[in-house]
Amino acid sequence: MAIWLVRAGSHGEYEQKFIQENRVYVTWDGLDADLRKLHERKELIDLMGRIYPDAKPRTIQNWASQVWPFAHEIKQGDLVVVPFKSQWVIYIGEVVSDYHFEPGGPNPYYHWRSVKWVGEAIPRSSFSQDILYTFGAFMTICRVQRNDAEARINAMRANNWQPESLRAATVQPTATDEEGVAEGPADLEELARDQIARAIEAKFKGHDLTRLVEAVLEAQGYTTYRSPEGADGGADILAGAGPHGFGQPRLCVEVKSGSTPTDRPTVDKLLGAVTKFGATEGLFVSWGGFKPNVQKELAASFFRVRLWSQKELLEQLFSTYEELDADLKAELPLKRIWTVTPQDQ
Repeated sequence: MAIWLVRAGSHGEYEQKFIQENRVYVTWDGLDADLRKLHERKELIDLMGRIYPDAKPRTIQNWASQVWPFAHEIKQGDLVVVPFKSQWVIYIGEVVSDYHFEPGGPNPYYHWRSVKWVGEAIPRSSFSQDILYTFGAFMTICRVQRNDAEARINAMRANNWQPESLRAATVQPTATDEEGVAEGPADLEELARDQIARAIEAKFKGHDLTRLVEAVLEAQGYTTYRSPEGADGGADILAGAGPHGFGQPRLCVEVKSGSTPTDRPTVDKLLGAVTKFGATEGLFVSWGGFKPNVQKELAASFFRVRLWSQKELLEQLFSTYEELDADLKAELPLKRIWTVTPQDQ
């Protein structure tokens, strides 16, 4: 049984389609040919060269090395790893069908395999850093093999996706070779976020995560009240605009530091707390993310509540970091760097 990385778009734009339809797709625009009729990889290279005439030959070879295994090498019973962009979590599915070609599309959904999700919204921090290096490959589709990944991921599955025991993270970041197997430079931004997330989990455990969220809100100009640890009456933080907190908007904030995705009924309780405390909006911060249906079902409450998963909290932290209290920055020392973005991946 092999394990494959399949991304749901460079920005996570296909995530909900993957989850709701229980499928993984090849998402190359315009690739409307039945890959089963191609018997050699060179035929795919020639086909993609005709479909994408402006792409460089090396880019075409790279793309073909990713698309070919989807149709010809992935087997039923294999696992697919889908790292999410909208939340800092990973979904894992078991392949339960052969390759299918849908000539009518719509574009780009011509090629798919059915999956049964066996691991949903697993926090990235549950995986050791060397496995995350492999998940950070600059590829859309590739096989995950380095660092005994297949055996270790299967062991996590047998243990109901409990966090893997800590391993030394001394392995160099990896991506892929021409055969679609993880081997070279990885997405350094993604790996840096993983390291920062681990540092936050270590230094802001439990109710201390509320302290970090409060610091971000204060850096955004809010005056805050933070409930002491224990029963909070439905709000961990109250925040009002202006120097005394009497301005608008007035926020009622709930913070969950656990790794379990938050469900809809739990978010609904925050809406009740907004009324109770006389707030105008609610902010729900869930380090473990949210169940897939939560964002969609809360569309009617768009002007009353915002959801921050780990991803959004990190984005807000980065945007306000320079304005944070000096003591908090000493607890979480970060440095901004610039790097060249790999092209033609």
